Order: sequence, then structure tokens, then C-alpha cells
Amino acid sequence: MKILSIRNLKKYFPIRSGVFLQVSGWVRALENVNMDISQGETIGIVGESGCGKSTLGRTMVKIYEPTVGSITYCDPSGEIHDVSRNIDRRVEPTFRKDVQMIFQNPFDSLDPRMTIRDTIREPLETHRLFASRKMMDERIAELLMKVGLYPEYAQRYPHEFSGGQRQRIAIARSISVNPRLLICDEPTSALDVSVQSQIINLLKDIQRDTNMSLIFISHNLDVVHHMSDRIMVMYLGNVVESAPATELFDHPAHPYTQALMSAIPSWNPKDRKLGQVKLEGEPPSPINPPTGCPFHPRCPHRLEICRRVKPEAAEVGEGHSSACHLHSV
Repeated sequence: MKILSIRNLKKYFPIRSGVFLQVSGWVRALENVNMDISQGETIGIVGESGCGKSTLGRTMVKIYEPTVGSITYCDPSGEIHDVSRNIDRRVEPTFRKDVQMIFQNPFDSLDPRMTIRDTIREPLETHRLFASRKMMDERIAELLMKVGLYPEYAQRYPHEFSGGQRQRIAIARSISVNPRLLICDEPTSALDVSVQSQIINLLKDIQRDTNMSLIFISHNLDVVHHMSDRIMVMYLGNVVESAPATELFDHPAHPYTQALMSAIPSWNPKDRKLGQVKLEGEPPSPINPPTGCPFHPRCPHRLEICRRVKPEAAEVGEGHSSACHLHSV
């Protein structure tokens, strides 16, 4: 069963200038994104910094309102609701409970004035999941143990914990309401490598126990491959390739994906791909994106048509799509 369906999603941020803060331009963060998230599925989203990964996650969880396009939500009873902009008051509590997010920086995502107990208790009280404080405290202790922390830590404040422990607390808060979809916005990028593996394994264990869906946003291809059933590659706000994780790694079709794969260092010199595909220059600005294919200024295989016409996503294999003119040559 699908939890969220996204169609032709665009997100533009206004650039304001002058005395009266008039709109002088737009940051085109997302361009025509389409995706479906099914129950129990993990979708990885990868790309360079500034490609729109985090904006997509925040738009899905409705921190940002989409500029154009639709987001439809399927509630536990199977009824479909349009949550693109103004969510129906009867649907909003269920949607907010079902779709949760873990943010990138654990040092910013926790309120320093609240104890860990109050931090985790807040969503439980908001959604009225327990009838008494005693039941809430038992649930908080259970959550802390689930994420590998002692229940006694509930009395402490965020500044008393390390980065990895804070991220575990953020995970405990996010899963406290038993969401059906958890959006993880680079949850391990600010952590040590040893702690990263603990957080990744923790998320996989929670997903296995609850059949929760995951959106895993990262620039680390190895981590995304380990976590994901399907991977979407983004460039300048566009999804340039989408495929099952193993298929994408074995047969990358888009030149940008090939360049990303070429940038992965390998411990085995015989498998070394580092630098086989080199990119020219810097990514264009989302304020003034290039005409035609967004990747053509840096593409080593660009054609004349790439400068003029933006390619549509086309099937290049079973469940494998790529937006590139090279596939039609």
C-alpha cells in the first residue's frame, strides 16, 4: 500500500531585495519530482550538496508548502487525501503522526531547555496516545532502551550527551508515535564513522520490527546502497535517475550517476574506479539554471540537443529510469 504519492512537485523560494522586499528572482530548489512511497520500503535519495534532497524531505513532511504539484496521503484505512497545501483538520492529526522526520544536525534538533523526558513526551501528549503520565513514562523508558540508552537519561538535558547519543534521542522522539513513514535527512553525516554504523543498524532494526517506510537522504552512496531498496539520484532539483539499489550500482545509466560512482574510493586497488569519470566545473546556480538538460554544462558526453531540450525520464531497464538524451541516440 502506498503511503505518499508525489506528482510534478516543484518548490521555489523567493529572493527578496530592495526597501520593500520585492521578489527579484526565485531559487528553483525542486523541479517536477515524482515518486511513490510504499509500506515497508526504503528509498534512498542521493546527490551533491544543494541538489534539493533536504528540501524534498521537508516538503514531504509539510515543513515547506509545494509551489506546484500534488502530495497525496493514504491513511491507515486506505482513504486517499490531498495534503499538498491546506490539510483537512480531520486528516491532519493522522498525517502528522504517520509522517515523521529525523533532522541532520542533532545539536540543533533538540530543545536545550527541555529534558529528554519532556522532549519525547511532547509528541505523545500532542497525539494523546496514553491516558496517564505513568504510561507515558513507561513508553519513554522503553524507547530509550530501544535506541540503546539508559532510562535514567530521561532526567538529563541535551548538552549532557554526545552527538551520537543526541541522534539516538531524536530517533526515539520520531518513532515514539509509531509513524508509518520516517524521513531521515542525513542522520549520520555529523557523526563519527563508528557511531554512523550504530545509527544505521538501529534504523534497520526498527524498520524490521515495525514495517515502517524510510526515506534515507544522504550524499554517502555506500550507506544509501546498504539501506535502500530503491535509489533516486538528484541533480539541481531534478531526479535524473531512479532504479533498484543493486541495479543502479551495477548499471548506472546517467552520466551524473556514473560520475558519482566513479568518486567512491575503494579499499581494493583492483576495483578502483576513482576518477574514471571526471566532472567539469561547478554545479550551476538554482537561481539561474541552464536551459535544456540541467547537467549538460558538466557532462562529458553532451550533445547539441542537450543544450536546447530538457530530457524526459525514460525506461532503460526493469524499474530503471534515466533522464538523458543519450538513451535515444
